[in-house]
Amino acid sequence: MDWGMRNRLSKIIKPDDSRCLMLAVDHGYFLGPTDKLEVPSTIIGSLAQFVDSIMLTRGILRTSVNPALDVPIVLRVSGGSTIVGEDLSNEEITTSIEEAIRLNASCLALSVFVGSKYEHQSLSNLARLIDEGEKYGIPVLAVTAVGKEMVRDARYLSLACRVAAELGAHIVKTYYCDNFRSVVTGCPVPVVIAGGKKLTEMDALNLAFNAIRDGAVGVDMGRNIWQSEFPVPMAKAVKTIVHDNYSADEAYKVFKHEKTSSETKAWVGNATSD
Repeated sequence: MDWGMRNRLSKIIKPDDSRCLMLAVDHGYFLGPTDKLEVPSTIIGSLAQFVDSIMLTRGILRTSVNPALDVPIVLRVSGGSTIVGEDLSNEEITTSIEEAIRLNASCLALSVFVGSKYEHQSLSNLARLIDEGEKYGIPVLAVTAVGKEMVRDARYLSLACRVAAELGAHIVKTYYCDNFRSVVTGCPVPVVIAGGKKLTEMDALNLAFNAIRDGAVGVDMGRNIWQSEFPVPMAKAVKTIVHDNYSADEAYKVFKHEKTSSETKAWVGNATSD
């Protein structure tokens, strides 16, 4: 692995503790203007300083991220289907490697759909992207996307993660499940878990803690941060689990404390303006 590749990976997975906290804001590429992500610049601007990297598309990077912002970019480069289409797994590579270089991406992200109608296509996309990334020292994150008909159990996720790693992915993003340790054990590259659907703050913190405890190097969390009524306190709380080894209960105390501080600041601001 060359210096450039190692350098970019160190921006995503922090070398001091081999952990990472990604902020996922790439939902719009197939969902459109998602609830509370209608104006991505607002979310990104308020949360970027509390995460290690941001996962997004080139369109949102261009339009919604301040170029002076010092945060590594995980660039989503697959797409081509939406929720109104026939099959979300029918994806292609949508961004060239030259464009990724121009955008100064630290990592490239692409979904694979093991077991779907378009399994072969998505895995071929991954292999091709890895080849392109290797030419220029850019790592690839394989996202093990799961269709509605597929079960998110250890057997399936172990298969999907291992196949992605075998094809050369440098990091794999997957879902947390029962017996998650077996998924991590069978995958020879770092595993990051997806935050998934919106949960209560306590449940999301438990998810993050369990994943780290069971071997994940970090979390790529979106809706469970920016759909919270208090996204900044939630980002800070998740970060304590990822980087400070806090328990879920300890992290929830951080969330409540930061939430109270946020409420106080908001009240003071309103009182001042009256």
